[in-house]
Amino acid sequence: MLAGLAAAVLAATTAWAQDGWISETGSPHAFPIAGAEILYASDDHPVVGLAAGDLRDDLGAMLGKPPRLSTETSPKSRTAIIVGTLGRNPLIDGLVRDGRLQVGDLPGAWESFVIAVVDRPAPGLDRALVIAGSDRRGTAFGAYELSRAAGVSPWTWWADVKPQKKKALYVAADARRFGPPSVRYRGIFINDEDWGLQPWAAKTFDPAYGDIGPKTYEKVFQLLLRLKANTLWPAMHEVSKPFNADPANAALADRWGIVMGSSHAEPMLRNNVGEWKAGAEAFNYAANPGGVLDYWRERAKSNGRYESIYTLGMRGIHDSGMVGGGDIDGQRALLEKIITDQRGLIGRYVDPKVETVPQVFTAYKEVLDIYRSGLKVPDDVTLVWPDDNFGYIRQLPNEQERRRPGGSGVYYHLSYLGAPLSHLWLSTTPPALVIEEMGRAFDLDARKLWVVNVGDIKPAELGTQLFLDMAWDVEGVRKLGAHGYEEAFARETFGPQQAKAIAAILAQHHQLNFERKPEHLQWFWGKGATPRSSPLSVAQGDERLARFDALIGKLDVEAAKIPAEQRDAWFELVDYPVRAAALANRRFFDAEAFDRLIGERPDEARVRAARARSTDAEIAALTRRFNEEIAGGKWRGIMSEEPADGSWTSFRQRPFEAPAVDATTPRLAPSPAEGEGLVVVEAETASGQGWRRIDGLGRGGAAMAAGDVREPSKTGAALDYDVTLPAGAWALDVDLLPTFPLNGQTALRLAVGVDGGAPVTIVAPRKVGDKAWAQGVTDGRLRVGSGATVCGGKRAVRVTSVDPGVVLDALVFRPAGACKP
Repeated sequence: MLAGLAAAVLAATTAWAQDGWISETGSPHAFPIAGAEILYASDDHPVVGLAAGDLRDDLGAMLGKPPRLSTETSPKSRTAIIVGTLGRNPLIDGLVRDGRLQVGDLPGAWESFVIAVVDRPAPGLDRALVIAGSDRRGTAFGAYELSRAAGVSPWTWWADVKPQKKKALYVAADARRFGPPSVRYRGIFINDEDWGLQPWAAKTFDPAYGDIGPKTYEKVFQLLLRLKANTLWPAMHEVSKPFNADPANAALADRWGIVMGSSHAEPMLRNNVGEWKAGAEAFNYAANPGGVLDYWRERAKSNGRYESIYTLGMRGIHDSGMVGGGDIDGQRALLEKIITDQRGLIGRYVDPKVETVPQVFTAYKEVLDIYRSGLKVPDDVTLVWPDDNFGYIRQLPNEQERRRPGGSGVYYHLSYLGAPLSHLWLSTTPPALVIEEMGRAFDLDARKLWVVNVGDIKPAELGTQLFLDMAWDVEGVRKLGAHGYEEAFARETFGPQQAKAIAAILAQHHQLNFERKPEHLQWFWGKGATPRSSPLSVAQGDERLARFDALIGKLDVEAAKIPAEQRDAWFELVDYPVRAAALANRRFFDAEAFDRLIGERPDEARVRAARARSTDAEIAALTRRFNEEIAGGKWRGIMSEEPADGSWTSFRQRPFEAPAVDATTPRLAPSPAEGEGLVVVEAETASGQGWRRIDGLGRGGAAMAAGDVREPSKTGAALDYDVTLPAGAWALDVDLLPTFPLNGQTALRLAVGVDGGAPVTIVAPRKVGDKAWAQGVTDGRLRVGSGATVCGGKRAVRVTSVDPGVVLDALVFRPAGACKP
């Protein structure tokens, strides 16, 4: 008989939690998967049949023979896997009605499911493994969860992760309850696809369609369900055909149970770049309200029958400010009218109960300033808070906003095209930063919608999975932490034998590239800015390269152990991003060493120049291998080295300029090296309580976070440092992560005191777009002066929290001349 749900695993358990409920050796009561057929009801939701079909294929790939898939009521086998939705599967409904399948509060729950073994569930069946979902996605998630727990990676297609062959598979007899998810709507935004996904889809994967179309989107929908996600903002650049321009796309999304939305720049599911034909000047609600409203009306009428999330408000045609309205007061009034009229369309063409239709208002870029000026957004609309495009959330809901029935969400970036410098190539955002920022959002009740910009999907697989796993089970990911999650990812993808070593490689990769992203290897930005060198001396650059060399040594050791069938996945998920980032640094710092050495040590300078040129060729060859050789050429066109072409040059790393073979002068006049002679004290070396250690974040071993964002009034926690300084005077600076204060405040604050003296409050103004912000996101830190100067010797420094959410990375003492007692 079925084990009672009282013994079930906690809600939201998922495959990467590794609680061992599926194994190759079973107990006497375990359910054997081999030989069981898969049954689902013909009247169930279409996505149930699609997921059941994928389950068949997944099990067949592991066991060597796919199980029979059927909608018949009379099975051919004595055991079965029954997949169905409550209220749509007569066999499951009968088991519930007879008390033989205990589902508890599953009816009416959001995207939840039970997996349980039932004896003699129907005539002709001895035993069944039942996957019962609360709704259509809950059922689909159940089927994919069984696959994932059995050993099929969510990236089995998108990253060529081949499942290991199994002699047998057994499911523990205990019933297991999954869901509801931590966040209601969880999804990705495909963006800046010009240099990857679009050319790959158009020329390699679907040349007959010649674009990102139904064939490509179907693979995206399947990936989302494997990752327990439910929402997609589709590709929207001019190079791509608008998603809704082909009605087959929306119909297919509905068939797969995917909720379609649109980005902050695409209100009412309209892709303005591809669908607005009247010219940019006419996309003006103040001057042309009828034309714009009719444009939105068309989409509400055509897509009203589908499950969608409607973006409200208005911006320019493509990621630019709204045209019309005048000053900020006029823009606010115009935007309120726009929202009212959009909701009128939703009420007429989607559902008269407009408050039941998912709607979001994304306060992105200049829209956040309009919102802060007093914009009134209907209470049932979800407020979506953006990051600054580099992983730091700009604002989160205050107490009043947290009481709104529409709730809040987050729009986050793992990839971005824009100022001060883009990051489109290797997706190096540290997992610890994602966990910290999204955890803070969850704590402040931003739980209605999480969407992450993933660029071309590849090579952002790890970050994408982390974001979506966290959206499903926030506390489960937090419990693991960044290093634990990287190990879980490595174990799930490549097996347990190498998991720790691979996780260590990924952790070091993320730490090194947090110091400077490979796309940010230049120290100037902005149109017309004078090129200048880095602040690192040759010795400092070489020290950085030595760390990369050590990392590549570890990478090569593990690469040699990877089985042949997993080498494509290894290259895509680990080898290419880690090796390419290391090579990008080698190329840059060797070329810069030439600039610094050519005058005094010309022979060494020319050796460095030659190495920079050969490294440039190595990056090109590595990228060519990704496109031409990996998986038999499956990914031809997906990967473009940064920068890919001459577009958006103001926001992209300057193309590499190799020193000529016979060069006798530097490419750039080297600027003075900074940072030599500093005394750096890592934040995590302190004693004290009330601050939280964040492993995997910052430039050292960890960073320290102040206070609890859920209790902002609790401040004053102290970190104590005992520091011994050489003789002389030393100015004290603090390195902070470039996070943002809570609730729209304008500065980060903390206090510093020396040798028991009165603490001095340090104020770090935070404004997106200014020089300090640009330098902060490219450096991965804000260096802020404390105003304190101390003499050498033993010193006691106390750092006290003033505002919660401040993240301290290091104390930095810099020489300040002779000591003046």
